[in-house]
Amino acid sequence: MMLSAFLSRIVRVGELTVITPSGRRQRFGPGGAPAVTVRLHHRALYRKLIMNPDLYLGEAYMDGTLTVEEGSLRDLLELCTANGEALDSHPIQRVRRRLGRPLRYLQQYNPLGRSRANVAHHYDLSAELFDLFLDRDRQYSCAYFPDGNESLEQAQEKKKRHIAAKLLLQPDMRVLDIGSGWGGLALHIAESAGARVKGITLSEEQLKVAQQRAVRSGLAERARFELLDYRAEREVYDRIVSVGMFEHVGVSHYGGFFRTLKGLLKPDGVALIHAIGRMEPPGQTNPWLRKYIFPGGYCPALSEVLAAVEKAGLWVTDIEVLRLDYAETLREWARRFAANREQVRAFYDERFCRMWEFYLNMCEMAFRNGPIMVFQIQLTRQRDAVPSHRNYIADWEHALENDANEVA
Repeated sequence: MMLSAFLSRIVRVGELTVITPSGRRQRFGPGGAPAVTVRLHHRALYRKLIMNPDLYLGEAYMDGTLTVEEGSLRDLLELCTANGEALDSHPIQRVRRRLGRPLRYLQQYNPLGRSRANVAHHYDLSAELFDLFLDRDRQYSCAYFPDGNESLEQAQEKKKRHIAAKLLLQPDMRVLDIGSGWGGLALHIAESAGARVKGITLSEEQLKVAQQRAVRSGLAERARFELLDYRAEREVYDRIVSVGMFEHVGVSHYGGFFRTLKGLLKPDGVALIHAIGRMEPPGQTNPWLRKYIFPGGYCPALSEVLAAVEKAGLWVTDIEVLRLDYAETLREWARRFAANREQVRAFYDERFCRMWEFYLNMCEMAFRNGPIMVFQIQLTRQRDAVPSHRNYIADWEHALENDANEVA
């Protein structure tokens, strides 16, 4: 059958065993790890998996028409990503990507109304859901594992310190946090540096939590939060930070984003953008991820980002690429999600659990075996707004860590 020919050409690493609806077993690949056995419950999957595996593998797992019989979902996705180059080079997949290229800008067109709807789709889910797998501060972005043996809580704390160090914060500086989430970074900056932070978000659920946290922590006068799109902001700031939001801007809006950022930044100001990107040329968002998890989302190539930065007339004063930190973050999220799966199922249903299992494990493997990474870009309007060398970053981190230890 055509699926057998397709898989024979694709599986070059590991071993995949497929059990057909009639019970027949077929093995593909040279053997070794990762090794996994899946059962296909409907023949209709043959054509779907050949034509668009990026979409239909996830849908089949969600719907239960594909089940993992031996090994785990993580093993299956490790096998898929380990064979990603072979899949991408297949003629059918090359044609599919070429035909989909003209739709890229439409898929990432995010005017204000659509941006709000896209944010609500994911971030306005039950707060209890996120509490079941995130750290205590609800940091929903890549943690930072400089030593490699940090707990998730420690790594997220180090991420906030790392970002704060790059911002060179001083007391009473005015800071804008674009895409402030549940407020953790803004509150950290307000408390550790004595800055005055404004966090803006398009998520009503996140806004409510962030405002409550500011009051409970006694930081409401230094950290305020608003439901506001960055394009509607009119104040000017000493520092601007954005973590995990740029992926939702959309390629056609990059020029406007950086022009807006420049207009909101004081002449001697500093900005930091932390986002997921790709180490390869511009591409498209995985269709399953776009449909079910992050509508309107896209992880850009640095070439796309830097072109927009250059046109806006901003200095790139530092770029750091984190390659495996997000893989470790996602692995821990997936572990915690699995440990609390029954509670998630009580909030939603079995299909939702399968969807999020697929999402967390797929993203981990995209960082381990695929072209995906995290970048932090420091931007200024003036060339001398930050020191010429990077030693100050480690110095600031150590100072912040010592201050935290003294408080503890």
